[in-house]
Amino acid sequence: MNRPIRILFTIPNFITAGSGGAMLNIIKRLNRDLFDPAVCVLKKGGALDQTVLDLGIPLLEAPYVLNAKPYLSLYKRERDVARTFRPYQFDLWHSFHYADDYTEALVAYLSGAKGWIYTKKNMNWHSRAWQLRSLLAKRIAAQNTDMLKLFFSKPYYWHKMKLIPRGVDLKKFSPQPTTHSYYRQQFGIDDQEHLIGLVANLLPIKGHPTLIDALKQIQTAHVILAGKPLDQEYANGLMRQIADHNLENKVHFVGGIDNIPKFLSQMDIVIHSSIRKGEGSPVALLEAMACEKACVATNVPGSRDIIEDGVSGLLVEPENADVLAKAINRLIEDKDLREKMGEAARKRVETSFSIEREVAAHEQLYLELMGGKR
Repeated sequence: MNRPIRILFTIPNFITAGSGGAMLNIIKRLNRDLFDPAVCVLKKGGALDQTVLDLGIPLLEAPYVLNAKPYLSLYKRERDVARTFRPYQFDLWHSFHYADDYTEALVAYLSGAKGWIYTKKNMNWHSRAWQLRSLLAKRIAAQNTDMLKLFFSKPYYWHKMKLIPRGVDLKKFSPQPTTHSYYRQQFGIDDQEHLIGLVANLLPIKGHPTLIDALKQIQTAHVILAGKPLDQEYANGLMRQIADHNLENKVHFVGGIDNIPKFLSQMDIVIHSSIRKGEGSPVALLEAMACEKACVATNVPGSRDIIEDGVSGLLVEPENADVLAKAINRLIEDKDLREKMGEAARKRVETSFSIEREVAAHEQLYLELMGGKR
């Protein structure tokens, strides 16, 4: 094969943008002499649709998953869907569809693809469909070491696995001097008060209630929550919790933010309070560390791969407000420790979690699957 390897990247949509942004960070840095990418979504209309087109990458809108039932007609329905993709002659499919669907793999192979890959982002593993999805995959990109131990320890998975954590653009996410604190002015926060930031959409897995409970034990701090209310019932619950604890003047919601480095530059401490279940490879934590922020994260899958406890940040027991408050107070009381951990955090990301490392790992994965270096 003399032409570049044609890869179709699939994702449900770019409407929520988070996972889509991570996928595009990889695509736009691929060596275009070796790889010819395209993207397929189930539904257009997302914020990043135009970004794909501006990169000169084809953006398809087509069904690539379907209901497996009734099973008797599945093969015929799969074959009909695959007809859409055959003219493109994609060599590989890389799925960023994070559900336990396995029908996409069948569509890919029926369309003529030589390999179907999926990225395991979340810690869900409670259905046989996940196992079937994994058996159909030629390769699986796992985002943390807990996945390897908990989900893929069987010998028949070993040859498929590749550990590829998220990467960060170290030029975009870098230490920035703060000459003016917008949030102090907006909320009337005194210079003697510390700002504690959490960048996460309002979803149960993010563990906001633990941070709010911890704030009751922290005297000189305000919490700034940056994220969209993607679960309105959960967001309403946070508001009730804040009111019950009389913390309305100490917890501030700023919604989704466009300039994350600017937001982080104004924070004294950054929190990542995911619940016990954990996440794949939390990019918000990596971004804060790249900006030289002292971080406190819960000791859960994903975060424990990133932070070296006591060196590049602090790890605490999840869903425990007391230990979280203790860790935050420790950093509040010791400015030198905050600065030392912030510097170590930046070095940690530079060494192990740059976007260049993530892209190189994906390129190697694709080349291996297609028979070696080209």
